[in-house]
Amino acid sequence: MRTRPLKVALLGCGVVGSEVARIMTTHAEDLAARIGAPVELAGVAVRRPSKVREGIDPALITTDATALVKRGDIDVVIEVIGGIEPARTLITSAFEHGASVVSANKALLAEDGATLYAAAEEYEKDLYFEAAVAGAIPLIRPLRESLAGDKVNRVLGIVNGTTNFILDKMDSSGAGYSEALDEATALGYAEADPTADVEGFDAAAKAAILAGIAFHTRVRLDDVYREGLTDVSAADIASAKRMGCTVKLLAICERAADGKSVTARVHPAMIPLSHPLASVREAYNAVFVEAEAAGQLMFYGPGAGGSPTASAVLGDLVAVCRNKLAEATGPGESAYTQLPVSPMGDVVTRYHISLDVADKPGVLAQVATVFAEHGVSIDTVRQQGKDGEASLVVVTHRAPDAALSGTVEALRKLDTVRGVASIMRVEGE
Repeated sequence: MRTRPLKVALLGCGVVGSEVARIMTTHAEDLAARIGAPVELAGVAVRRPSKVREGIDPALITTDATALVKRGDIDVVIEVIGGIEPARTLITSAFEHGASVVSANKALLAEDGATLYAAAEEYEKDLYFEAAVAGAIPLIRPLRESLAGDKVNRVLGIVNGTTNFILDKMDSSGAGYSEALDEATALGYAEADPTADVEGFDAAAKAAILAGIAFHTRVRLDDVYREGLTDVSAADIASAKRMGCTVKLLAICERAADGKSVTARVHPAMIPLSHPLASVREAYNAVFVEAEAAGQLMFYGPGAGGSPTASAVLGDLVAVCRNKLAEATGPGESAYTQLPVSPMGDVVTRYHISLDVADKPGVLAQVATVFAEHGVSIDTVRQQGKDGEASLVVVTHRAPDAALSGTVEALRKLDTVRGVASIMRVEGE
């Protein structure tokens, strides 16, 4: 075993960073045995140096992250500060000054991963980011390495624990969205400002990363269609139950049937209770991968939190340090296919549409005519009426999303349609 330690700089010491530092200290001997050399925490960059950080030598604390990554004797930089800047500049500077990088920064990777990959390649360093998607669940490395010889056609997953907790509580208790969000906040699953989670931004960033790796093409955050779950109602959950389904916020990345394009999207969807993702409860994450040779694979586990995310970070640290000792680098960007990302309107989906209509003869015929005029086939219809008003629930067969959207707009113009109560896609068949 090499006796000279590999030096590690830690950028950020919040929930994840502090847990990374703790594990590096308490499991130092095990890490050294697995790597083939000891690792030494050489510096920790923070914004508030006066805060007490148990188990971390105060002499390691600095507010000058730029100087830390430019030291020249740092072997690996672990970035867990998040955001676009200064993270992007710090990471590229780390490469320039001789360090490989382990990052948990999903936003930056989704927004400008190409810049990071290019810098890593230019300076012949590693860029690892297992912790950027689905916390402790081994997912990035299987896609980048284990399935590198296969053809992945679809990635379907629950990649945000906050939204899964909210939808699970709505399903299990009958609570409305606001009540379920309040419970998630009280338990610490939701941030004080939950926008990134409930509006789907967090999941969309992860979808962009997954699609790029799975399909060997560049997919940016702007390429991902996104809907949040704030409009999901208790009535939607009840409708799903009547269909033998549940509602999940899904990240869906697909290769087109002709192989000439890909799609990436995040939105609430009804999935059958028989689908493996339907049983994912509480704040857990799960990702379903469909590959040509491997078939269907399921990855499941805690998708967030200090310890789970730190586990993924430390796994990357071990891999990067091993590469350092071997004077090698791991996989870089694989974007050779350069496939275009199709817009949502081209995606073929099913819809569950709930309409408030007048309770009189001929309404169903009018509605069916609109669907037919837009080339959308109806799978099932359920109608309930009382006191001159009725509820009409239509489930379609698969059709282009643009055609389904056009159908809904035409339905709104019918004088017998009082309103569109809810619209939700149906997935996971």
